[in-house]
Amino acid sequence: MVTGLFLFQNDLRLHDNPALALAAKEVNELICIYCLPQHKANMLPYSVTQLGTQRQQFLLQSLTDLNRQLNQCRQHLVILLDHPLNILPELITQYNVSALYRSQHAGFYENQSWQILKKRYPYLQFTTVASHTLFDQPELPFDIEDLPPTFSKFRKQVENHPIQKPMRRLTSLPSPPNTLPKFDVISPLLTHHSSEFTGGEEAGLSHLTAYFASRHPSHYKLTRNALDGWENSTKLSPWLALGCLSPRTLIERLEIYHQQVEQNSSTEWIKFELLWREYFQWYSHNHQQKLFRFKGIKNKSPNTSFYPERFKRWCHGNTPYPIVNACMNQLNQTGFMSNRGRQLVASCLVNELSLDWRYGAAYFEQQLIDYDVASNWGNWQYLAGVGADPKEHRHFNLLKQTELYDPEQSFIRKWRGNENDGNLDAVDAADWPIK
Repeated sequence: MVTGLFLFQNDLRLHDNPALALAAKEVNELICIYCLPQHKANMLPYSVTQLGTQRQQFLLQSLTDLNRQLNQCRQHLVILLDHPLNILPELITQYNVSALYRSQHAGFYENQSWQILKKRYPYLQFTTVASHTLFDQPELPFDIEDLPPTFSKFRKQVENHPIQKPMRRLTSLPSPPNTLPKFDVISPLLTHHSSEFTGGEEAGLSHLTAYFASRHPSHYKLTRNALDGWENSTKLSPWLALGCLSPRTLIERLEIYHQQVEQNSSTEWIKFELLWREYFQWYSHNHQQKLFRFKGIKNKSPNTSFYPERFKRWCHGNTPYPIVNACMNQLNQTGFMSNRGRQLVASCLVNELSLDWRYGAAYFEQQLIDYDVASNWGNWQYLAGVGADPKEHRHFNLLKQTELYDPEQSFIRKWRGNENDGNLDAVDAADWPIK
């Protein structure tokens, strides 16, 4: 009797889950685990101590749906409120686990925990299978250490590479040990909240079908920079981030659209942005802990610092910049922000407020329902000039951006961007007390 343990992380689905499929083939009994949540070690004078309400609810909905899907396969999800390094050793001993499985993860701290477990239990089988990217690492036309320094160079090397077809949905799994208890830690945490997004594989696949059943993909490039509007972008990123939806499944559906409807610059731009996401996944695998360093991968210090009051104002949408305030209010209320909005608020934090970019990245980590470690921290490095941007400086003119993307200020009015006191710092340096 071989008992296996599957650690769910960024793969909350039964379709296109090769790691779970492999576990199903190799073990007689299977324990399905999710540790809620995993926080990385302190890297700054603060840490993300809790998830924002919207992000937490989307995650809990996704876990609830995953458990429902597992129940159809005679399985259930054990959700534990502890770090894997604290809880998995107990399960390994108690249930005589001989094989552990997981999907590949781009996060340095998640990988570090897995490696520590491997060193503690050298006699056990540890298996990691890629499922979060379009390409497996051996398919890349370069070694991971030789990842191109810019996205453009990366895209030119991979855009014509064939992409594997996604695996079909698993319909059966080995049962868990009879003595494995069922814990319900989700129900007390779930709250009713109004959101356009519902977490889970079922909701993700349903939205994917609905999006490509419309004509929106044919106009995506023309509407993607809009600050608001459900139909203006794919809105698939939350399900991609948690692995409720696989990127290969998205590509497969895009190809069907090309065959049955049309292929134009807008539909091609959807693939372009999936390749952008792909680049930062491998960027994270390559640079690891450098993803969180102030100097980034360029070992170059930005001319910024940390001003607690400015950061608080930025977080709460109380800066002198209405477009930024509106975007931050939208984020705090919905857990989502447009791609254009993210660029504007990040540029404001780094350039207008002269704040350490990592504080902005950490606040996004706390609030965004589509938080993904590689995309979030990689894109923040990009804008802060310490990452993969060849221009080294992304500074958006906020007034001009407002004129371009909110000329009637309807977005600003909707999200109360003008409701601020107009100040940036409450006290001037001349008023600081003498010490």
